[in-house]
Amino acid sequence: MKNFKPSKEDLRDAVNRTTEDLIDYNLKVLFCGINPGLWSAATGFHFARPGNRFWKVLHLAGFTDRILHPSEEYELLERGCGITSFCKRTTARADELSAEEFIEGGKLLVKKLEKFKPQTLAVLGITAFRAAFRQPKAKLGLQDEKIADVPVWVLPNPSGLNAHYQANDLAELFREVRQSI
Repeated sequence: MKNFKPSKEDLRDAVNRTTEDLIDYNLKVLFCGINPGLWSAATGFHFARPGNRFWKVLHLAGFTDRILHPSEEYELLERGCGITSFCKRTTARADELSAEEFIEGGKLLVKKLEKFKPQTLAVLGITAFRAAFRQPKAKLGLQDEKIADVPVWVLPNPSGLNAHYQANDLAELFREVRQSI
């Protein structure tokens, strides 16, 4: 399914859907996004909106040998990478989530880390990380403290709405994570 575009009805109904974790034991890196957007929930694939740079950045950073289409997300597991999110609730924008949802999502993420034991956690969104773990002064990069004995990297969100970082800038930060593994 290389070319897909949800219909208006699919996008309208997406708020009642979500995406499933792409996770396995002993991954090299578990990427944690914020929550499913409408495109992702409508298609069932993570980072599915065409303006999202996640798949391009993964390739530029050397995690994949080509730009994967969101419908090919299961190929990440073969490369030792997984995807989860803080919140399962689908929204059009992340700022529609409450502080309580982030805190609860952080607790659930800790449980996933304890169960699946990835080598590294890469959180995609500093605001989400700060809210979920009540660390208002956290900065981008490798964090001083591990979570559930897992090293934590905080990276910018690859959403096309995040205009502060271009794809090449994001790729450099993602590359640092890959090289640390």
